[in-house]
Amino acid sequence: MGRRLLCLLTGLWLLVLGTLDLATAHEVRPALLQITQSAPGDYVVVWKQPTVGSMGLKIRPHLSSGVLEARPAREYSAPGFLIREWRITGGPGLQGQTLQIDGLSQSVTDVLVRIVRPDGQTITAVIKPVNPAYLIDSGGPPAGPAGVAIPAYLGLGVEHIAGGVDHLAFVLALLLLIGPGWRIVKAISAFTLAHSITLGAAALGVVKVDSGLVEILIALSIVFVARELLRPRDAPPTLARRSPWIVALVFGLLHGLGFAGAVAEIGLPKGEELGALLLFNLGVEIGQLAFIGAALVVMAGLRRLQPVLPGGWTPIARLAPAYAIGGVAAFWLLERFGALGAAG
Repeated sequence: MGRRLLCLLTGLWLLVLGTLDLATAHEVRPALLQITQSAPGDYVVVWKQPTVGSMGLKIRPHLSSGVLEARPAREYSAPGFLIREWRITGGPGLQGQTLQIDGLSQSVTDVLVRIVRPDGQTITAVIKPVNPAYLIDSGGPPAGPAGVAIPAYLGLGVEHIAGGVDHLAFVLALLLLIGPGWRIVKAISAFTLAHSITLGAAALGVVKVDSGLVEILIALSIVFVARELLRPRDAPPTLARRSPWIVALVFGLLHGLGFAGAVAEIGLPKGEELGALLLFNLGVEIGQLAFIGAALVVMAGLRRLQPVLPGGWTPIARLAPAYAIGGVAAFWLLERFGALGAAG
């Protein structure tokens, strides 16, 4: 009964959350500001701003010197992003300037900042809505480790999975299908192994896939597991019930490609791709395990409360979680099909 109540509550939560943010169900994507210096007063500024459909988030970068108030040298769209580029020649140096992101405090996204100095050293930082400004000090040593800033990519991995409602919906449906015990450990291990492989392969350019197709298949994976939740327990066992680790392994490959899309969009620091990728993947695993741990704690607590819970579940109450999870996933599926058709 405890597991069924957890299913009902979390299923309804997913339904509400899905309808609030259907267009960005996969993730809360960060923006990226990269400054590449060839000399103290010569640099190229590239701003990648997330978009939903044809609309961009209402955020904009400003440098205290005012050089970004000029019209960009280039402005174009890429899947999921609006990109602007400024080329500064003979301008003020970056040292001591303040980078301000207008509108960030009213958003739920972060801005990844990467500054490549003339000597090749790289400063990486993350600007968050709670403090949408960053003081640039390019005169002394880097503010963090040259190349990869551990908090940046580790934190982005955690935030990615926390905002990845569809990934969490799949993990939750798998947990509810299998229940606590050794079998869920085996299934989640298979899921982790699979998405780690495809995350690395796709992010490093070993394999290339259409991101729109991947998003459709991810939604299908959730629909598949939700359908398994609807099957009567006395029905002939399917592959998903006999060997759920196989299903987790296969669908984990798809979800890893989805994770790789986020890494490709925010970019990897040149020469430090492997380290940044490992940190991002570790952040994803930390977030995923925290989610699973919280769900298991709630399930255990509800089992202890079972004697005082209302008895007798109606068929509708028993089926509500699967319909809620599957319904949201089906909506994502239709929406992503529509987006793929529009893009084509």
